[in-house]
Amino acid sequence: MPESPGLPLVLTMGDACGIGPEILAKVFLGARPEARGAFVLGDLAVMRRAAALCGEGLLPVAQIEGPADALCCPPGCVPVLPAAGLPPDLADAPMGKVDARAGAAAAACIRQAADMALAGKVAAIVTAPIHKEALAAAGVAFPGHTEMLQAWSGGAPVRMMLANDELRTVLVTIHVSLRRAIDLVTFDAVLDTLRIAHRAAAAFSLATPRIAVAGLNPHAGEGGLFGDEESRIIAPAIAAARADGIDALGPLAPDTVFMRARHTAAHPGEFDLVVAMTHDHALIPIKYLGIADGVNVTLGLPFVRTSPDHGTAFDIAGRGTADPASLLAAMRMARKTSVNR
Repeated sequence: MPESPGLPLVLTMGDACGIGPEILAKVFLGARPEARGAFVLGDLAVMRRAAALCGEGLLPVAQIEGPADALCCPPGCVPVLPAAGLPPDLADAPMGKVDARAGAAAAACIRQAADMALAGKVAAIVTAPIHKEALAAAGVAFPGHTEMLQAWSGGAPVRMMLANDELRTVLVTIHVSLRRAIDLVTFDAVLDTLRIAHRAAAAFSLATPRIAVAGLNPHAGEGGLFGDEESRIIAPAIAAARADGIDALGPLAPDTVFMRARHTAAHPGEFDLVVAMTHDHALIPIKYLGIADGVNVTLGLPFVRTSPDHGTAFDIAGRGTADPASLLAAMRMARKTSVNR
């Protein structure tokens, strides 16, 4: 993808029945710097419904004909590029409910955004939240963004990273059952994760990142008393990574490694990244520090993709109370990372 900070930023609409359209609309209120040169890829009627939640008449929605048009839009309006092939009655899908129409539309927007990124028409993709049950109801064969974008951009290995100003975590396994995740913690999977994390760190101004590797078992196995995955799989993968020149340390106890890596003014972190074996090991510490500041980043793609660190929030969808802070953080990170690639 051409490296040009002048390219627009595409924001996929997410699940039409969740808070995604609402937080997207709120990004364009006033003259936020994050909104300059950004546009929503989605459904006009859904976005107009979302804009109305921000105050009647305060936030117009403008249809654009192509990504480049977003660079010319005045502040204070929502530029929307209608995605192709969306259900014609998408705006009739009930707020806060799982609906196959919303799942199909979300997947269609993501696919088209990926095509734009691969063609060099956008600087980066920022995805609003989707609902896995809605995807399944629509017959979408992928459980989430990461798997879709990997398949639709060539199939190269990718990894999920969750980040905020204090902590970055990279996952070896993601959207599978815990029982299945344990089977997927292999030498190759751990080593690939370390390599992907190391390469991607340059986009975050980390030329030689210090990477901590969390164990899988309590106390990182306690010398084999609580499991042997650390000695049999994880430690050999770390050794192989170190032989490649990667500054990786571990396996370390997963109940303390995140505290050691957390960076604050009073406590400079010992590490730049933490590689964790399972989804919840990595996400719980990030979300505990504050969902509003967390950003989801897909590492290993041929383009930049970020998203908010929260879901569709069906319980508050349609009320006009959703907070766009995590989306704004994702947009800032997308801009910064696309420039550094």
